[in-house]
Amino acid sequence: MGYNEFKTRICAVGAMLIVALLCIGARFYHIQIDRHDELYGKAKSLYTGVRKASGNRGHIYDIQGSLLAGNIPCADIVADPQLTGEEDDCERTALMLSRMLGIPGGPIFQKLSIRERDGKKLRYAMIQANVRFEIAEEIRQKCREDKHKGLFFQEKTRRFYPKGSLLAQTLGFVNVEREETIPVTGLEKATEGEVASAEGKVVMERDRKGRALTYGYMEIDESKDGRNVYLTIDEQIQIFVEEELDRLCDEFNPKAAYAIMVDPRNGNIMAMAQRPTFDPNDRSTMHPDSWRNRMTTDVLEPGSTMKSMVVGAALDHGIVTPDMVFDCENGYWAEQKLRDSHRMGESTVRRIIAESSNIGTAKIATLMGKPLLYRTFRRFGVGSPTGIPLRPESTGVLRRPDAWDYLSISRFSIGQGLSMTPMQLVRAYAALASGKLHRLRLIDRLQDSMTGETITAPIEPAPLVFCSPEAHRQIIEMLKHVTRDRGTAKRAAVPGYSVAGKTGTSQKWVSPSAGSSGRGHYSNSEFFASFVGFVPADNPAFVLAVIVDEPQGSYYGGIVAAPAFREIAIKTLAYLNIPPDEEDSRQASR
Repeated sequence: MGYNEFKTRICAVGAMLIVALLCIGARFYHIQIDRHDELYGKAKSLYTGVRKASGNRGHIYDIQGSLLAGNIPCADIVADPQLTGEEDDCERTALMLSRMLGIPGGPIFQKLSIRERDGKKLRYAMIQANVRFEIAEEIRQKCREDKHKGLFFQEKTRRFYPKGSLLAQTLGFVNVEREETIPVTGLEKATEGEVASAEGKVVMERDRKGRALTYGYMEIDESKDGRNVYLTIDEQIQIFVEEELDRLCDEFNPKAAYAIMVDPRNGNIMAMAQRPTFDPNDRSTMHPDSWRNRMTTDVLEPGSTMKSMVVGAALDHGIVTPDMVFDCENGYWAEQKLRDSHRMGESTVRRIIAESSNIGTAKIATLMGKPLLYRTFRRFGVGSPTGIPLRPESTGVLRRPDAWDYLSISRFSIGQGLSMTPMQLVRAYAALASGKLHRLRLIDRLQDSMTGETITAPIEPAPLVFCSPEAHRQIIEMLKHVTRDRGTAKRAAVPGYSVAGKTGTSQKWVSPSAGSSGRGHYSNSEFFASFVGFVPADNPAFVLAVIVDEPQGSYYGGIVAAPAFREIAIKTLAYLNIPPDEEDSRQASR
């Protein structure tokens, strides 16, 4: 081999080595630089473990700090089927769990003994979720004593409502699906963005058996508890309301009943309750008819309670005076096909309100005309959301004036042909009481459960509903007479206090049946009975609406709803230490 040929071969071999080194270098660069994060993550996963850490859901309190919704410790009992032992061991463990948990043993045995599915080893089986802490501790002790194998206890908390059914529809409830808390209804859903906790995690080095190394690397991303919510509700007043609502239901056996109390000075909801109800801690008795919040979703025709707004607006615009006289047609106005419940002839505006004349009110509304009547409804919040955070919320039905017919004025003014929710009705009377249409408030403040920092929910400026202070005073004076003398709500009177309010007895609209060609009609046997009032009348501490759906035995608001108003008012005035404003005790008549 000549020198030149040898030199050529050496150069070729050198070139090949250089190319090989470049390829190896490029490969190393790709592995160590380009794929560093990917491969490091895979390697890290072999010697590190990740454990999720969950914060606690925020609590819900009343305005005084009494707990209404909180968390209690519990545990999920799970099994590793690879560690549960032989068939006899699984039978023995299943029998013990069945007895202590009160559930069938067959499904438990299957979870303990089935070790493979689709060719894969099973390492996790949920035996029972959300087991009460004390029961879980008893089972844990039993496992130690009798050497039951393969069971593990995952400690956690679950939602708990310490007052049972109190304020149930308003608070709502949550479900737990695959360890995730799902808010279903009420404030639990409305405040989810505030009360929900933020999940954290703990990353730690571990040995070949999966045990955490005490000296190894550890990274902690802390979980965060949700905010606490303080309501405008006062628990003691809520108890007064619910106890009286129960008594009313026992006496009149209605389809449903509602009671809502509001502070007219700021729109704070002091209490709200409905029947039927439920206990959110006991899922076996829950039914959608009970947990749906009808106070914000269901609508009713307000009936005679609408008359106060109509007459108040007529006074405010100078269309009528308290002593102005109208012919109430001796109980039947043929032109408008309108009746009163009793005969009335020439009557003052005062008497029209006190004795609740349909005909007199309709004639006042006729003088007002469509545009002003429509603006009056809107001014008192008819057809508008109330501001309450609960969803869904109906806004009722209020047609625009261009859709009204020749009977609309006479019907709308007495609360027929339009609809409101119970929440809208109590808000309208809060506006009558204070002269301002406040947005309703249910949340008073939020609190950071970790720092204690508090944020108060603002009270928004409220528009005036009366231009004339004198007209406002006059309508309140008229509403006082509803609970006195010949008024329709003498049973709502409170000894020593002036009470202003209005009864309502409205026929329910019956829609035509499916396939029927009829147009529907007002029922002669199904009614809403209501009373809405405020006390003391000239400086109200609260407005209270009591509404009863299809009471049995009687359907007049003055008989069914007014006594419940009185009993709740007596207890609440004493609790709030409101001094009497009248020496005369005639209002105590029943």
